[in-house]
Amino acid sequence: MFTVSRSKYIPCGSGLARESGGSANINVECNAAFASKPAPTGAAVLMRFLLIGAVLLLSACASKAPLPAQTPSLPLPQQLHIQRLADGQRQDWVLVIAREGPGIRWSMMDLLGIPQARQKLIDGQWQADGLLPPNPEARELFAALLFALTPKDELHGNYPAAWQHGAQRSLPEHWEVRYSQPMSFELNLPKGPTYQVTPLSGETP
Repeated sequence: MFTVSRSKYIPCGSGLARESGGSANINVECNAAFASKPAPTGAAVLMRFLLIGAVLLLSACASKAPLPAQTPSLPLPQQLHIQRLADGQRQDWVLVIAREGPGIRWSMMDLLGIPQARQKLIDGQWQADGLLPPNPEARELFAALLFALTPKDELHGNYPAAWQHGAQRSLPEHWEVRYSQPMSFELNLPKGPTYQVTPLSGETP
């Protein structure tokens, strides 16, 4: 008595592998097909991480607040009352700007005297001052205030793209300043918030 078996067709890769005379040929063909697919190499993974790092670095540079070509002539020390206005909310801070060694020290606190941010501007670079955590919004605020406080006759040399007409000053795509007095002004950022800045004298409001 004879037993008849049907031929089997087993898919493998993009074609069909036939069973003829045993399973050895099928295993060899399938193994060869899978082995032919290239696996990611260490170099490819490293290149991917390098590309991601480069993108992040470029994003950070693009978002960095501009600084003047040279430190402008500011009458220091100064004490300013800063009001932050956003979404119907108001925050009040006190900012002290003073020379310290080769740089300028920026110290901001709330009305209770609790420090909010401290930075030093030395040789055109911001440096952390003290143990406060990083505060990117405060650093951009300090850079914007430096722009707003720059004397008019030093504006173009320090910020070539800036312009001023009457009581309005602007650095396109960054800040817009509207002065009511030389030391009292409204500072607007493209995506908010808005800051009201006045000299501090007497008791803090």
